[in-house]
Amino acid sequence: MMGGGQQQLQQLSQELQALDEEIESLEAEVSDLNDEKDEIDEAVEAIETLETGSTVQVPLGGDAYLRAEVQDIDEIVVSLGANYAAEQEQSTAIETLRRKQDALDEEIASVRGQIEELEEESDEIEEQAMQAQQQMQQQQMQQMQQMQGEGDDGDDE
Repeated sequence: MMGGGQQQLQQLSQELQALDEEIESLEAEVSDLNDEKDEIDEAVEAIETLETGSTVQVPLGGDAYLRAEVQDIDEIVVSLGANYAAEQEQSTAIETLRRKQDALDEEIASVRGQIEELEEESDEIEEQAMQAQQQMQQQQMQQMQQMQGEGDDGDDE
C-alpha cells in the first residue's frame, strides 16, 4: 500500500520537474524577444538621430569596425523577414521597425500566457503531491497505531 503512494509522489515530482524546465525555456524565449526589442529601439534611435553626412561606425564582424559616412538617410535597408529586405525612407523604416516591435510584444504576451498556464498546472501538481504525502503519513500513523494495538492483548485490568 505504501508503494503506491511513493510511486505517485515520484510521478508528480517528475511532472513538476518537466514543467519547471518548460517554464525556464519559455522565460529564456521571453528574454531573447526582449533583447530583440531593445536592438530595434537602438536602431530606431540611430535612424532618428542620424542624417545624411553623419559619420557612423559600421561593424565588419569579429569586433572590427569601419568609419563611414551616411550617403543618404532615406536609403535604409530594413529586413522584412523570410530573408527579404527593402530599402526604405527614414520615416518608413521607423514604421517598419515599430511594427516588428508590436509583433514581438504580441509574441511575448503569448509566451507569458503559456508560462502562466504552466505555473497554474505546476501549483495544482504541488497541491496533489502535498495531499498524497499527507495521506501516506496518515497511513503510516494508522499502521503504527495498529502495530501498537496488536502488542496489547486488550486486557487493561
